[in-house]
Amino acid sequence: MKKILPIFCMTTLLCSSVYSQTLSKETLVIETTYGTMKLKLYEETPLHKANFIKLVKSHFFDSLLFHRVINNFMIQGGDPLSKHARPGDTLGHGDNGYTIPAEFNPRLIHKKGALAAAREGDDINPKFESSGCQFYIVMGKKRTEEELKKYETRINKTHYVNTARTFMKTGEGKTLKELYNRYKTEKKEDSAQHTNTRIEELIKAEYLKTPEYKFNAFQTSTYTNIGGTPHLDGTYTVFGEVIEGLDIIDKIASVAKDKRDRPSADIRMKVTLIE
Repeated sequence: MKKILPIFCMTTLLCSSVYSQTLSKETLVIETTYGTMKLKLYEETPLHKANFIKLVKSHFFDSLLFHRVINNFMIQGGDPLSKHARPGDTLGHGDNGYTIPAEFNPRLIHKKGALAAAREGDDINPKFESSGCQFYIVMGKKRTEEELKKYETRINKTHYVNTARTFMKTGEGKTLKELYNRYKTEKKEDSAQHTNTRIEELIKAEYLKTPEYKFNAFQTSTYTNIGGTPHLDGTYTVFGEVIEGLDIIDKIASVAKDKRDRPSADIRMKVTLIE
């Protein structure tokens, strides 16, 4: 007699065939004082994969700290300044001198255990380029469909703000801003309002060139049943995942820390490659 699969299982099977990732043949091993995690990288993100493997082979990460941990969110490491950091030092601003172009893919999402690249903020990094060395591993938590709808709104608002910021840096944007400021100085309120309306129209036209963000069936199923950090999708590059040791993420994320989210006791890492 055939078994009737629950709706969730059928959805998961369908989504896994459509949205499955291609895992690397290589395995990464991250050893910490709280245990060991094994990870695979994604073939869909070749730039990030090649860079991470290069750094691991050169022992770049060895003795670096997980310098920022937030329970139910993520654990972050890879800052080269953390190797010799003193207690209380502020970390997270170190780098290795280059960035990596974003490699976004709707199949690669911020589910629990996802390996992703840290980066500078949107205001100084409109192309969302990744840090050449800093990374984070997602802990996250399960979300409701109502929460996901709120995250969609948040993501789209962020996209609109970034679109506006980019437009205002263009020649046309700068000209219109100067015109608006001149009208305001001259107290020509009608002309200023007309100019502002024109600016908003042009920004909206640019914004609408990209479809509004909406979580697909795979994302919805994953975030409601496995968990993660859905609001980061499409803005930070995910390039791998933990295949063993998910509990280690939970242990590290829950340690005591200071007001800057640095663990009170150093958590060092050693990263090796199994080919």
